Amino acid sequence: MSTFVRALAAFSAFCLLPVTGWPATLSQEDRWEIQVGQQRYMEYVQRGEIVSPGSHLYRTLAPIGNAIAAVANRQYFTPFHFILLNEETPNAFSMPGGNVYLTIGLLSFLKNRDQLAAVMCHEVSHDIHHDMYAVYQETQGGRSPQDPNALAYERSAERNADRAGAYLCAKAGFNPWGMVWNFRQHREAMSVSSSGGTDHPSDAQREADLIALFESHKATFGKFNNDVASAIPLGVPRQMAQSQSENPQYAQQRYYPQYQQQPQYQQQPQYQQYPRYQQYPQYQQYPQQQYPQQQYPQYPQYSRPPPCYPGC
Repeated sequence: MSTFVRALAAFSAFCLLPVTGWPATLSQEDRWEIQVGQQRYMEYVQRGEIVSPGSHLYRTLAPIGNAIAAVANRQYFTPFHFILLNEETPNAFSMPGGNVYLTIGLLSFLKNRDQLAAVMCHEVSHDIHHDMYAVYQETQGGRSPQDPNALAYERSAERNADRAGAYLCAKAGFNPWGMVWNFRQHREAMSVSSSGGTDHPSDAQREADLIALFESHKATFGKFNNDVASAIPLGVPRQMAQSQSENPQYAQQRYYPQYQQQPQYQQQPQYQQYPRYQQYPQYQQYPQQQYPQQQYPQYPQYSRPPPCYPGC
């Protein structure tokens, strides 16, 4: 099942809260995204799965995340944060509202900074393109999450996130070939090539598309080296110290400070049938951060970008 469908299942009965307390500039789409992101974040807090901001692992993420956010924040209505989850399975995914989640298992799997940046740039691009909200809209009116229109959008969204993520990484100073290296490392680790499923293009097709992009846009990508040996190692030991979990007492609203006046979202009773959605197995083709110390400036309301990354 796709990343989007798994996340949206939790919000199938979702209703927007009253507009009281929300900035007048927020659209219905923006309010939906903020609320969905808040709900997911608090679920992780309550389960004690968020790695403490004081963990040494954030020192590895911070330089990469700060550089990416400096570019990406201008393209989204709220700043991005990169958050570590205390899970051993290599995984990463974005949620609406600017939170990008990465597992400690991912940090121990990836080999260099460009590979990690590639994962983060891909996930940030999903938020910039409002992909989850678009799929949510496609499933309204009683339509199935497996509706052909929704699946077609998701396949297109993955290709666009690859393409947009490559440009984003290049602008942030990271080697976009990290995306290709991720696909190759996953094949070596699994000894198979993922078909991608109904909602994702195949690994082979995505890798070929990226290489074609790099070859055809020399002005942007020509300066980057395809030699993985030239990349800076990630520097995260395979045996990492045990992570401390976020304390729910001070985690409330940590990543949504500008919306603290908003009443607490009341969970819909129907949600009880979906107790856990934190795993996104289909993302394993990228067996592939919240920066508590970083305060990002507010940017003006942006106009929604075209389906593909600007300048592609």
